[in-house]
Amino acid sequence: MAELKQLTGKKKRQKASTPRLLREIAYERLKVAIQDGEFQSGEPLSETRLSEALQISRTPVREALQQLAQEGLVQIMPNRAVTVAAPSMQDVLNVLHVRSLVEPEIARLVAGSISPQAVEILWKAVSDMEDAAQRGDRPAWSRADNVYHETISAACPNALLGQLGLQMRNRMQFTATDAQTTPARLIACTEEHRAVVAAIAKRDAQAAQQAMQEHIEQLRASFFKRLLHM
Repeated sequence: MAELKQLTGKKKRQKASTPRLLREIAYERLKVAIQDGEFQSGEPLSETRLSEALQISRTPVREALQQLAQEGLVQIMPNRAVTVAAPSMQDVLNVLHVRSLVEPEIARLVAGSISPQAVEILWKAVSDMEDAAQRGDRPAWSRADNVYHETISAACPNALLGQLGLQMRNRMQFTATDAQTTPARLIACTEEHRAVVAAIAKRDAQAAQQAMQEHIEQLRASFFKRLLHM
């Protein structure tokens, strides 16, 4: 919770900010904290405690949590309890199915329209993933992976499709680098990411689509392999 207090905005300006701006601040801070593993899968999130840590009123925090729920990072239960997302086995299988349909098409579209600047960001993300995988630094790998997926999503000319792909990926983020993910799988996954970026950088839409399809298939195979050893 300590990291949440390190808001970069000026507190005096926050008091004069609109509720929308405060919601955006809360959203960004909570999203980073969840993605960086400050909160664990299934952990309850108290609006009061988050409000105190962020020094923001509860209403913007509540709105931020609702947005994070739409993106699959938190779950809002029927009794209004809020927890960090903890997808079930069936949830993960459902997400993998949707990802296999959506992400290859996103890669195909991105290959035909991505900017040189975005390509540079993707190469940097892959390089950071390689370094993190070699060190066995899962949090650093996850941060670079976030940049990779967010960049591809933002580069998709069909914004709705790009957002859907990112949302589906968020729904199974906690299975990407959990304790059962081997160092070898992190390295292999990074190579799969590199293949996608290489095809995108060459503007080869068909190759990008195929590389992304193969990556999702490897994700599915890895998930089933881990299930067999649980």
